[in-house]
Amino acid sequence: MAKGTFLSDDFLRQLTAVGEVDILVGVPTSNNRKTIEHVVSAIQIGLVKYFSRARTVLINPDAGSRDGTSELLRNASLPDFRTALATPPLRTMHTVTTRYHSSLGPGGALRLILAAADLLRAKACAIVSPDLISITPEWVDALIRPIYHEGYDYLAPIYQRQKFDGLLIKNILSPLISAVYGYRIEEPVGGEFGLSGNLACDLLGQDLWHEDFIRYGAPVWMTATALSGNYRLCQSFLGPKIQSSNQVEVGLADTIQRVVGALFRSLEMHEPQWISRNGSQTVPTFGFQSELDLGPLRVNRKKMCDMFRTGVAELFSILGKILSPATLASIQQVAQSDESCCHFTDELWVKTVYEFAIAYHHSVMNRDHLLQALTPIYRGRISSYLLENHGASFQELKARIESLRVRYENLKPYFITGWRAKA
Repeated sequence: MAKGTFLSDDFLRQLTAVGEVDILVGVPTSNNRKTIEHVVSAIQIGLVKYFSRARTVLINPDAGSRDGTSELLRNASLPDFRTALATPPLRTMHTVTTRYHSSLGPGGALRLILAAADLLRAKACAIVSPDLISITPEWVDALIRPIYHEGYDYLAPIYQRQKFDGLLIKNILSPLISAVYGYRIEEPVGGEFGLSGNLACDLLGQDLWHEDFIRYGAPVWMTATALSGNYRLCQSFLGPKIQSSNQVEVGLADTIQRVVGALFRSLEMHEPQWISRNGSQTVPTFGFQSELDLGPLRVNRKKMCDMFRTGVAELFSILGKILSPATLASIQQVAQSDESCCHFTDELWVKTVYEFAIAYHHSVMNRDHLLQALTPIYRGRISSYLLENHGASFQELKARIESLRVRYENLKPYFITGWRAKA
């Protein structure tokens, strides 16, 4: 790969001055002035506290911040170790910043971080979100130690979530990835993750950085690539994930188009690896996952139900090109039922997701339009999920998600049959 084609001369000079490192932490930013000092401070303390003898660098790709984020990060000094730690750092901690065009999305930032890891020969890498309020130095240890000391190649996070938070992950991404790729990963698209230098180099060498889906779907693709290859996988519990309320909200339709679209595209790329896999297996998990009830996340179920009904009616002809007649008839029946008894069964939901993936694979229509058509049906599923689990406990919800995962797994032959069939 000709790295010089996308790395600026200034960025290369900064990397050359750093030399080789053991640990690299990437923090992509975009107008995160209010939180960046706290995030950097937690990273610095974590590196010194848990990896005091390692050569470390913080890489900051910035998408053109106009609020002084990059300057704050660049000038951030190590905390007062007389109060934070018993001993001062043994090695110099480097900070390297560079800019990239915001149109490249998170995928552009990830590519720069991977290139830096390759050039600096980093042994372990971690990616951290810039808007975290809940990050602590212990997150650094949780993200890096399994990679640096235990030899794992890919680490996915586990967060303590509020009730009804992360429903897209729980209802589509995690169980679908588990069933198809054969590994049970709870958070396949977390904003924080760890990876080995070898995996970073392999990801960088993939010939797909020109594809549109990589701009916003890079984390999904990265997870799927790690699961499809011969890499050692693990998870690590980080705790509650609380982010700044100033972060830009992305609409549900855009989120589904970016994230689910990236997963469907990854399924195509990795077909030779997953097509013959059966069952699923757990991966090692580090840390202690508490069962603290953080309370429910408020969701307007009635509004979601109304949008589901309207969407099914308006998109009926389009859905007829995507779904089988039986599946579409069942969805229409759910949409026409009374709101108080709206019930979207696990089997109907899994078949729906699988049929959308099959239609995407066979390109039965414009793929962006296809993914947009999934949005109202997803709202119907979530409306049903909220109704059925309103009073469920933490353990009951956990069992409910596990049951859904098993349903995805049991219906994988149904998925493969449609996937292999001619369009």
